[in-house]
Amino acid sequence: MATHEESVAQESQGVRLGYVTLIALVAALGGLLFGYDWVVISGAKPFFVPHFHLTDANLIGWAMSCALLGALAGALMTGWLTDKFGRKKLLAVAALLFAVSSVCTGWAPNFSVFAFWRIIGGVAIGMASNLSPLYIAEVSPAHLRGRLVSLNQLTIVIGILLADMVNWLIARPLPAHATSAMIAASWDGQVGWRWMFSAVALPSAVFLIGAVLIPESPRWLARQGRDQESRDILARIAGSIHADRELSAIQETLRGEQAGRIKLSELMAPGLLKIIGIGVVLAIFQQWCGINVIFSYAQDIFNAAGYHVSGVLFDIVITGAVNLVFTLVAMGLVDRVGRRPLMLFGAAGLVVTHTLLGYAYHQHIKGLPIVILVMAAIACYAMTLAPITWVLISEIFPNRIRGTAISVAVSALWIADFVLTQTFPALNAAVGTSGAFWLYAAICLAGFIFVVAFVPETSGKSLEQVEREILK
Repeated sequence: MATHEESVAQESQGVRLGYVTLIALVAALGGLLFGYDWVVISGAKPFFVPHFHLTDANLIGWAMSCALLGALAGALMTGWLTDKFGRKKLLAVAALLFAVSSVCTGWAPNFSVFAFWRIIGGVAIGMASNLSPLYIAEVSPAHLRGRLVSLNQLTIVIGILLADMVNWLIARPLPAHATSAMIAASWDGQVGWRWMFSAVALPSAVFLIGAVLIPESPRWLARQGRDQESRDILARIAGSIHADRELSAIQETLRGEQAGRIKLSELMAPGLLKIIGIGVVLAIFQQWCGINVIFSYAQDIFNAAGYHVSGVLFDIVITGAVNLVFTLVAMGLVDRVGRRPLMLFGAAGLVVTHTLLGYAYHQHIKGLPIVILVMAAIACYAMTLAPITWVLISEIFPNRIRGTAISVAVSALWIADFVLTQTFPALNAAVGTSGAFWLYAAICLAGFIFVVAFVPETSGKSLEQVEREILK
């Protein structure tokens, strides 16, 4: 039997690395727009809240979380749409929605219009979060799949950092104790925050052009019975020998199955229900581990540590840079170390950092110690749970149900994110920032136990091999 190294060497022969990386990068632009649109609101919040005279906590919570309902809708509908129309067309639709919603959100004349276009932008986020890792997984050779799917997380992180930097560069210095009226009357309160949202229109146009030019997923084409087109694309990726082997394996997993729309009852079959359950729990865990509270409510987190608006925006840029660096670390480790060890390390690391953050807030420690602990938590998350969850979700589902099953898992992710974002202000008020982080530490401990008990290792295996093993 060939060793892992020999299998990788055989798999890598004939692979056109530049080509497969290029089409994966185009798909991953969906992640960049997802990251930007998701996080830009955090830096814009100090300005659009006084501009729209939002004083009610529920309205502010709605402003921060309404896009997540759109993301849920986008994720839910994308599953069956992409199974019917293909991955490529839906990527182009997502790009168009990003472009339109960003401009319309930025120049909304009132809060109702603002919230409507935030929801439409959320639909684009939900579509991209589903489609980008799915497409990349389906075009990637097995030995590169972890790294290439992680490109999606890398671009999400770049999008987050880009949003942080745009927010920081656009915002003009304000007095440390500026009132809401002063902020609303300032350039930032009138115009600056609008450009924070609108800036994403340009990369959205690039994504749209790229989505038109990339090939369709060969696995989706095979499901439609378009075997020759599927083989041609597989050969373009890694040569004729690879194409024949992969197409044969794909056809074997699809044999006896119909390419029509997946019914919910099919997902409830005992073997499939277990796999979908694993994907759903991983998606929820990635959100409820608590890191996204830092991204969505950075202003509140750093304010509690003694920072004001300009200092907060600068600290947010630093967190984005740390996020980027450690996502690159994850890309170097995911195919060498494996998925399970990284997930376990991440869960354990967050238990420690969240426990220490809770203690620091409980003791009213301010300034640099809080920043260091926040950076440590983000670094741990960035090299483990953030990218590896997307990799696993894109890998563990069988060919037949992959589009729909990923839609279910990603929908669970956005429901979890909505609950997390919507409840943090109330949770923070009820138990304090310390209590919130201790709760997230307990969730991370439960996640560690779940990964030990249920999550399989998928590194270095073709999607068809993963399917055969997980359905045993």
